[in-house]
Amino acid sequence: MKYLEAIRLALAELLADDQRVFIYGQDIAGPFGGAFKATKGLSERFPGRVLNSPISEDAMTGLAIGAAMDGMRPIVEYQFADFASVAFNQLVNHAGSIFYRTGRPCPIVARLPVGGTPGGGPFHCQMPETWLSNHPGLVVVAPATVADAYFMLKDAVACRDPVAFLEHKYLYYHLEAEFDPRVAEHPGLGRAVVRRQGDDLTIVAYSGMVHHATAAAAVLESDHNISAEVVDLRCVRPLDEETILASLARTGRIIIASEGFPFGGPTAEVAALVAEKGFAYLDAPPVRLAARDTPIPFHPELFAEHHPDDQAIVQAALELAKY
Repeated sequence: MKYLEAIRLALAELLADDQRVFIYGQDIAGPFGGAFKATKGLSERFPGRVLNSPISEDAMTGLAIGAAMDGMRPIVEYQFADFASVAFNQLVNHAGSIFYRTGRPCPIVARLPVGGTPGGGPFHCQMPETWLSNHPGLVVVAPATVADAYFMLKDAVACRDPVAFLEHKYLYYHLEAEFDPRVAEHPGLGRAVVRRQGDDLTIVAYSGMVHHATAAAAVLESDHNISAEVVDLRCVRPLDEETILASLARTGRIIIASEGFPFGGPTAEVAALVAEKGFAYLDAPPVRLAARDTPIPFHPELFAEHHPDDQAIVQAALELAKY
């Protein structure tokens, strides 16, 4: 099953199992099925519950918030995560604070296609987790596997808090795996997972960067006799501190990798956590690896220079191992 197919399957089952669930977004109904075809065929199966919105992220998010407060379970699909910034006020000042202000839950799920692809440029490739996770009240998740795309979407809809669900665009069609939801593992929404065991250093990653990390770990072991452990955060906010620190305690060295911009964000938060609560475990300074601090370039060769990959992780690991 492909990553996108797992999302579509979860959406179909959610619509079938709970009459409160509806999906709202731009061009998602009818034969078009959304920019990435995540909802293709669903409006025909569930008439009146897969709905086209106006081209206004602010308006569609506001409608979803009102519906959630009235007992519904709306799923909002943004065409690209970059344009969720248009709904920033609705997401952080309203959805994120409603329970604090009123005691009423706001169980919306904002599905955000994130991450870089060659040729996408500065308006269609951004990672918004830094500005979303800074605000109390929002849960921010970033599934990196087919199983997580399915299970975490279901968990997000069941959550009573608003959830930003970050779907990596490159994984939609490029990632596939054998998957049976009846037998697949299903960690909780706020849990990190060790994707690969290791002894010499830890690589913390999330979203699409998890696959670069596991590829780098394989090269480090086969070519350099370095055993790297890979921790998939899965959930950016809240952060699973226990799993991160337990891995660091085993390895003594840590790289935090992301394709987001370098200033702030989860990489900085994990580095701060390590400095504050894991200092005694460190055999070397923590290393952050992120995209370059520029707008995302269009040209594929420039994009490759801008975007960290498994080779960049290998190089960082080799330098870290020397310390």
